[in-house]
Amino acid sequence: MFEKHTVYKLDNYNMLTVEVQGKTLVVREISDQWGEETHKFLSRPEMMDWANRRFRPDDFPGGEEEYRKIMDTLRAI
Repeated sequence: MFEKHTVYKLDNYNMLTVEVQGKTLVVREISDQWGEETHKFLSRPEMMDWANRRFRPDDFPGGEEEYRKIMDTLRAI
């Protein structure tokens, strides 16, 4: 059984989830613009490096506060 975490879910077409599959972290990004993208990481630092490059505060309607919340959620996984 895999552990699944919802990082954010705006609706059925805009969400980010992380599944912990043993040592592997599977990140699923679903957006109404790009469809579904799956990323696999072998460590949390690798996932956080990707997240730091992938997201910027202005990507989110809540700006810096929402960005910080999402990054904190990813760090806690």
